[in-house]
Amino acid sequence: MRYLILEDGSIYAGEGFGSNKETLGEVVFTTGMTGYQEAITDQSYANQILVFTNPLIGNYGITLADYESLEPGIKGVICHQVANHPTNWRMQTTLPKFLDHLGIPGIQGIDTRAWVKKIRVHGTLRGKIANSKEDAEKVAQELTAKDITRGTIQQASTKMPYPVPGSKRNIVVVDFGIKHSILRELSKRDCNCIVLPYTATAEEILSLYPDGVLLSNGPGDPEEMVGATTEMIREVEKRVPLMGICMGHQVFALANGAKTYKMKFGHRGFNHPVQEIATGNIGFTAQNHGYAVDKNSIDKDNLMITHVEVNDGTVEGLKHKKYPAFSVQFHPDATPGPHDEDSLFDYFMQMIDQRKDAKRHA
Repeated sequence: MRYLILEDGSIYAGEGFGSNKETLGEVVFTTGMTGYQEAITDQSYANQILVFTNPLIGNYGITLADYESLEPGIKGVICHQVANHPTNWRMQTTLPKFLDHLGIPGIQGIDTRAWVKKIRVHGTLRGKIANSKEDAEKVAQELTAKDITRGTIQQASTKMPYPVPGSKRNIVVVDFGIKHSILRELSKRDCNCIVLPYTATAEEILSLYPDGVLLSNGPGDPEEMVGATTEMIREVEKRVPLMGICMGHQVFALANGAKTYKMKFGHRGFNHPVQEIATGNIGFTAQNHGYAVDKNSIDKDNLMITHVEVNDGTVEGLKHKKYPAFSVQFHPDATPGPHDEDSLFDYFMQMIDQRKDAKRHA
């Protein structure tokens, strides 16, 4: 048996798979019916234990082509059932073997519906995947006192710059914990990308003569980036077109005077309806975030809200009123998920091209 012990003292028992390690993490859930490999390798889940609401995962195995990062920061996987005999012509290994190789523990056989109902009422809780429940009370006390998620961007970001070659537009990507699917979308548009650590300064970025700058997704509390990172954004947005995704959206908002807050249980999955205010159009989106931008804190002299979440009204998109800069809370790359909003990458390209044309004719 293996156990999930939560900070409120509750215990969920199930059958272990993957690694035998004991781990701590913030326990969150995703509503996606597929895409378990992409979710597990998404750095936005760094230091979190991920509960899958879909009853069965692992049924099509694991393939190298579907990695979103090579060294995921996720702490554990919880599900109702893992497929014992996965099958898929692309499959290279099974989910349990994959998790064991990465040192990630899992538990199956838990009533995930009951767990999700609990979280929706009480909010996200810290938890531990343990091989024994003997010291559950002590574990719960430790979890209550421990800050599990602090410093996750530092953990998830690249330590060294690296290129993703292309020939059309030069894009500097600031890595807060980037998904490979974002780079694939830029590569589809033949962009020449240079990925920099989250510590990159405006001077370092502008010295690369970018046509545009993209702020990536990532894990943790965006307010940890207030200071050097927000100063960098304020300088860069004046000079070149800028796009922010997920964490990039939140840090972009902070740089322009807004505030963020921790959500009760976040948005995770790829069935979240988002409305574009200008057109009224609704697209279904892929999302993975536990923080959001406080709409009441937005400086209306600098920013305008472009998108909202239909279910709870949270801010899903922002645009700068003075500079060619915008951001979205959801993932337009949507791997996995619907591609209703992937045209936002084309919008970013148009913004860049218009800027370059204006410079040529100046």
